[in-house]
Amino acid sequence: MARTGRRPGQTETREHILAAARNQFGQRGYDGTTIRGIAAEAGVNPALIHHFFGTKEQVFAAALQLPVDPTVVLATITEGPRGEIAQRILRLFLSLWREPETRQSFLALVRSVSTNEQAAGTLRQFLEQVMLTRVADALGISRLRLTGVMSQVMGIAMVRYIIRAEPLASAEEDELVALVAPVIQHYIDG
Repeated sequence: MARTGRRPGQTETREHILAAARNQFGQRGYDGTTIRGIAAEAGVNPALIHHFFGTKEQVFAAALQLPVDPTVVLATITEGPRGEIAQRILRLFLSLWREPETRQSFLALVRSVSTNEQAAGTLRQFLEQVMLTRVADALGISRLRLTGVMSQVMGIAMVRYIIRAEPLASAEEDELVALVAPVIQHYIDG
């Protein structure tokens, strides 16, 4: 049983929890990882994990250094007029890639999942079982259509921010939204 309360002396509890979470997600995948398992490995009470991070999804986001809170993504996509979903998706992700800090986090994540099958598998489980399911259910569309949306957004990110192919790399965001939103909206509406 994990000890309760604060650790004596200088505390690095948050970092210990994140290290335990990375290990647990890496070994067990998203589904097999529990808050209790992370707490046991970190030597803390599960309530402390909830205090620092909140939900399992938020621990995952912090452990993998996802540059955005999954609950924010879900709310951004699902709240507002249905005919503007594609615009909201594009504007959200373009804004995340535009900022140097979140861009670096995304680049690190892309490198990790493209070179490490364990990292790719864990992220895939999270996307498939948490994000895609919730968004697909909220919008009333198939997960196949939603993965089509994801492929469009990731393709734009790769070409614009990683490969930096012109004229896409220097195009104004409004111009990109006008160009690509109808395609993404088609995935959503059919």
